[in-house]
Amino acid sequence: MKRVALAAVALLTATATLTSCKEAMSETGINAERLLGAQTDNADWLTYGRNYEEQRFSPLSDINTDNVGELGLAWSADMDTARGQEATPLVIDGIMYFTTAWSKVKAYNAVTGEELWTYDPEVPGETAVKACCDVVNRGLATWGDHLFLGTLDGRLVKLERDTGSVVWEKVTVDQDKSYTVTGAPRVIDGKVLIGNGGAEFGVRGYFAAYDAGSGDELWRFYTVPAGDEDKSSPEYLQKAAETWSGDVLGSESGIGGGGTVWDAMAYDPELDLLYIGVGNGSPWNRSYRSPGEDGTGEGDNLYLSSIVAVRPETGEYVWHYQTTPGETWDFTATQHIMLADLEIEGTQRKVLMQAPKNGFFYVLDRETGEFISGDPYVPVNWATGIDENGRPIENPETRIDKTGKPALVAPGALGGHNWHPMAFHPDEGLVYIPAMEAAMVYAPEADWKPDTNRGFNVGFDLAAGDLPPDEGFRREVAGTLTGRLIAWDPVAQKPRWTVEHEGPWNGGLLATGGGLVFQGTAGSEFNAYNAATGDKLWSFAAQTGVVAPPITYTVGGEQYIAVLAGWGGAYALSVDGDLMKRKAPVRNVSRMLVFKIGGTAELPAEVEVAQIPLDPPPSRASADVIAAGGKSYARYCAVCHAPGAVGSTVLPDLRRSGTLDNKAAWQSVVHDGLLKDRGMASFSGSLTPDQIDAIREWVIFRANQDKVMASEQ
Repeated sequence: MKRVALAAVALLTATATLTSCKEAMSETGINAERLLGAQTDNADWLTYGRNYEEQRFSPLSDINTDNVGELGLAWSADMDTARGQEATPLVIDGIMYFTTAWSKVKAYNAVTGEELWTYDPEVPGETAVKACCDVVNRGLATWGDHLFLGTLDGRLVKLERDTGSVVWEKVTVDQDKSYTVTGAPRVIDGKVLIGNGGAEFGVRGYFAAYDAGSGDELWRFYTVPAGDEDKSSPEYLQKAAETWSGDVLGSESGIGGGGTVWDAMAYDPELDLLYIGVGNGSPWNRSYRSPGEDGTGEGDNLYLSSIVAVRPETGEYVWHYQTTPGETWDFTATQHIMLADLEIEGTQRKVLMQAPKNGFFYVLDRETGEFISGDPYVPVNWATGIDENGRPIENPETRIDKTGKPALVAPGALGGHNWHPMAFHPDEGLVYIPAMEAAMVYAPEADWKPDTNRGFNVGFDLAAGDLPPDEGFRREVAGTLTGRLIAWDPVAQKPRWTVEHEGPWNGGLLATGGGLVFQGTAGSEFNAYNAATGDKLWSFAAQTGVVAPPITYTVGGEQYIAVLAGWGGAYALSVDGDLMKRKAPVRNVSRMLVFKIGGTAELPAEVEVAQIPLDPPPSRASADVIAAGGKSYARYCAVCHAPGAVGSTVLPDLRRSGTLDNKAAWQSVVHDGLLKDRGMASFSGSLTPDQIDAIREWVIFRANQDKVMASEQ
């Protein structure tokens, strides 16, 4: 029996459940009716996941398995931001709107590629050090004749859709803390919903609803307790507080417990339930975040790594399901949440599906939060399975917050699946997952102390996984990093087919009624696959890694496929650059790519970029200075400039920096903030001049090691 999503008729009748329906229908432009009927709108792409269920399936079939080989470039547009591009465009009445890095917004004629307007929120460059995972932005929301944008520095901005002019902007976070906004807002009945990030640095997670007309905050939902709950506190936070111990919450340290809501949201209009995904703890290491009497980690720490259902009208808690109780590995549940109706054991079930970082694919009853099933979609060693109550059966050796010993854990902190959206094909009954394998060494750091000014606050020794300057060892490690496209049967809980990629961090997905699945890759391709078999039917050389998800739309009866290309994000910045180059050498070329049958446009010739030679000054510092510099580098620098100082192609490779042999120049950048407008803020509040110079000496040491290794090849 065919498994289908909520029927369009059911969605439209659900309008009656919206409390402000009459007011919503009086809006011009995009209103409740259009958003509820988004799945049957073959011309436009109106919301982040195409419909409220976030299925990223379009019934459009003019481009199909028979003619996809004739797909050609219709137009392209170069961006002015050479950083990671993760946005999903919106298309409304023949106009394409999308965000780029640094929270900029663009509007183009969706047929011709003519630029209509651009908006720059002028995010301060130094905000970049607050972002764990690049200065990216994932998209916009629309209501009435307006667009809504979350900026990296925490503002919610309302723009005129026709001109890009600002109507209002509201600060949604404490900008003195390391909050950021990278996710796309959603709109339900005139309420703009937005979360934030920053758990790696030490903040308290929440998301909130704002009135689309006035910008007034309507309600705020905190995902972790404050530490001072009493009988007057919301009941759900009182219950959460019982699952925490220690004094991190609300303490003078300023660590807020984490649990940020930085990406996933979905909405069921019939049940009137909004579902959100909650992130990791702050710090990651539970033995510091929530210690028991023996000093080891204790408690589930609600609502970290949870899916939570709330009422969008009031923010009232309804239910939750925790994917990783007492999380300690950065196993967020902020990954794509998708809704569908599936036949399971002969009964039609309203389900919620997610493939979070922890490596298990979950199917839940979305009305009650009941666990239905869960199985690994990638290799997992932190747990052997999930019991009948929906709790993981943990491997005690990987519980580093209990053992206090290092462990190699799979998946690692990047997860088996990260932020990249999945797609669902109702005719095939398949969920397509952009999955990867990248295990990680977690090593507890003794006597760890938080620093809420700069740097990661995770409670682990981030230098423990640095690779030695050994060619054979590096080659072996590179072989363990893989990426794949998995066509997952959520009822049988197993793959139907799999496509292997050269490496991790491949793009989000689109499924279509033409029997196709589209995906970009870290190998600088944009591909179309047969949705039923996984056969590659078409490929385009994109000249850059493609991590953003594609969309499709029609104008004048002609179907188009569009994707924002541009290499970047967490993997591109925070993984040893040598490992990436061994898989698929890639650089950032940020541009919008739009395709149609018979398209004849061409990209400019790819420009060869010469790499600065690895020629560091001699290493003369003492072993103690070098060791201290390496420890500081791992905590404060590696998140952007990569472990072991082996940089990627997105940000400068410090081993090749022209300031290495000039102590004063290095200090002017790192201590004084000379390049703060370009994203390199001052670290003077966290590191002394001597510590900063020790980092320089360590980079010189590492550069000399790698120069020797290269000469021996």
